[in-house]
Amino acid sequence: MGKSKRKVPGINASSTADISFILLIFFLVVTSMNSNFGLPVMLPNPPEDQNQNDDPEVHARNLMKVYVNMDNEIMVTAGKLEDGKQPLRLKVDELGELRELAKEFITANTPGGVKNDNYPEPKNKMDTITYRNEAGQDFFYPAPFSNVVLNNKHVITLQTDRSTKYEVYFKVQEALYGAYNDLRNDFAKEAYGVQNPAKQLTPDEFELCRRRYVNMISEAQPIDIGKKK
Repeated sequence: MGKSKRKVPGINASSTADISFILLIFFLVVTSMNSNFGLPVMLPNPPEDQNQNDDPEVHARNLMKVYVNMDNEIMVTAGKLEDGKQPLRLKVDELGELRELAKEFITANTPGGVKNDNYPEPKNKMDTITYRNEAGQDFFYPAPFSNVVLNNKHVITLQTDRSTKYEVYFKVQEALYGAYNDLRNDFAKEAYGVQNPAKQLTPDEFELCRRRYVNMISEAQPIDIGKKK
């Protein structure tokens, strides 16, 4: 007795494309994208003379060099080295020491507040720093901090090897930028008599304190010491 051939009914797939499109939109709407983490860095404006390749001369006492090698070790030279003194060598877990050294270099003081002649020499005169916001309002430091002595001759250079880990690079950056933030917060506490400047000061007052210590960090092009031939 012959077997009867049964016809299998087909599946209607005409709406599959519409369903896929709806699911795609759904996941795009409800899925959160990971944000990139990093430090905001404002790049300098290009020089007016594009053919000018001469670097400005910087005295040794005004320069702090930070170099991270292929083994993620940090070598630091702050100011003019005394005879026989070697550059400071640090590991990643010792970046707190780099942060404190940067603060001493920026203010040209030793931990005890004594002037260090091997660090940048501040201006001889006092300057009045002002800030005008978008509304045209002018802001000044409260007395007796109306006039301050600026130390804007210093330069902190950061250079890495191309084999340096990004994690180490960002930690070194955080230590250097953190030194400026610490100095600004300390000045804001002293000038305005507050304990938490970020919350207790207005954005305009906080911007005025930021101008007390302007970032003077220069990042050099990475080098290829660790590159294998």
